[in-house]
Amino acid sequence: MARPLDSGKRVPRFFCEAPLSSGMLRELPAAAAHHAARVLRLKADDTVKLFCGDDTEWHGVITGIERDRVWVRVIQAELRGVESPLYIALAQGMSSREKMDLTLQKATELGISEIFPIVTQRSVIKLSDERAGRRVEHWQGVVSAACEQCGRNKIPVIHGVQRFDRWLAALPRTSPDLRLLLSPAGSIRLKDIAPPSRILLLVGPEGGLTPEEREPAQGFGFQAMVLGPRVLRTETAALAAVAAMHALWGDF
Repeated sequence: MARPLDSGKRVPRFFCEAPLSSGMLRELPAAAAHHAARVLRLKADDTVKLFCGDDTEWHGVITGIERDRVWVRVIQAELRGVESPLYIALAQGMSSREKMDLTLQKATELGISEIFPIVTQRSVIKLSDERAGRRVEHWQGVVSAACEQCGRNKIPVIHGVQRFDRWLAALPRTSPDLRLLLSPAGSIRLKDIAPPSRILLLVGPEGGLTPEEREPAQGFGFQAMVLGPRVLRTETAALAAVAAMHALWGDF
């Protein structure tokens, strides 16, 4: 019989990439199993929740734990619509590792839908193809863990690392999406914009975008937007903008 956790505690949630179905026995991924067994110290018959990237959350029961291996019996599904009606894609200029992790983690909690990591002229980190691939895998773990914590069932899409000029050239010249780039010299504010349904937000790294990057971006329909009279750090700017957008047009 399933044993509920102590009263007042949240039921732990774990991400599993493969599809789930009622009655199946699923072994948790290594990182999730380690967290369940070593950090949370869960035991057999404890209840958990699983999700695999769609809108469905699955209730389950731990059937066995062996060192860092954990098996869960999937019981039943529950449809939970927690995604915002506002679709925001974030094109984030590559910042230092800690700042990039923080930005992606918190943007996921705030409801971001899609992430483009881009290397700009002022990016402090330049990655080889191999290191860039490993970094994307790391970020996927960061956003998956953020979804486990915040209750989202859909994992934001993380694209491969691209150079700014190549990323920009791949965009269509015109789009129904609202395209915004953050700039202290911007001429528009969020409160002046009609409510959109889809947004592509471009944020520079430490030091911001250069004039040589802002000008072609505006040629692709990006409007320069300012977030008040104060200069914000790159990780603060992205998160403040996303939160403000959800407050104005989303479900905050």
